[in-house]
Amino acid sequence: MEEKQKTLLEAVFGESSDSEDSDHHPQNRLEDSSIHSEKNPSWEPISEINGLWLCRDFLSPQEQSSLLSAIEKEGWFSEASHNQAMRFGNLPEWATELSHSIREVVLFSDYVSEHMDSVTCDGDEKGCLLPSEILWREPLFDQLILNVYQPGEGICPHVDLMRFEDGIAIISLESSCIMHFTHVDDTEACDSGREGRNYSPMTKIPVYLTPGSLVLMSGEARYFWKHEINRKPGFQIWEGQEIDQKSRTSITLRKLCKIE
Repeated sequence: MEEKQKTLLEAVFGESSDSEDSDHHPQNRLEDSSIHSEKNPSWEPISEINGLWLCRDFLSPQEQSSLLSAIEKEGWFSEASHNQAMRFGNLPEWATELSHSIREVVLFSDYVSEHMDSVTCDGDEKGCLLPSEILWREPLFDQLILNVYQPGEGICPHVDLMRFEDGIAIISLESSCIMHFTHVDDTEACDSGREGRNYSPMTKIPVYLTPGSLVLMSGEARYFWKHEINRKPGFQIWEGQEIDQKSRTSITLRKLCKIE
């Protein structure tokens, strides 16, 4: 685990020098970065939706800043008209290390320590962060979509395409926002080739995403619930207060289905 953490740090912060200067020593970087071994990110199950989990403190403010810098260096958004980038197969190193970090935060979180059987699920979706067949697949993710949203811009209700396997991760950066989940209707459930539970199509479950948070969707959450972010005035309300909308960056990691 320590070696993976070192690799993640090098991918995000750059390789350390051989200088004895304490400001550049790898150990001091490790201490300053508060990587997952030094904190215990907490998981919140969204009780209304099986297979939907939220980790609010996945990335520290320092890690978020470094990740945004790494994204900026890619040059994908050098023009104002460019607000989306997609990559398949060989992902940037920082995205690959994010995948490693997601696996680690699932395996070594306090939640799993207290509920060790839940990591493998044993056929029970409730209380399961990620089914073992997803958690141990290689690679964990091989498709990346990165979006930059300006105030007022969001995403329409949708279920991710069936060309992607089960198990989707979303990392939210910069502005806080509320992602709403709505259960698909019976027709859409049949079209997906799977059976869903009965919900009113108007039932919306709000999930508050803070900067640096991680959302995991698998099973029902992945196939039977649409997710959306409406950032128009009056829709981003949490605990009676409207969220001040600023620029937001999201990273979605998925795995392409194998071609038979």
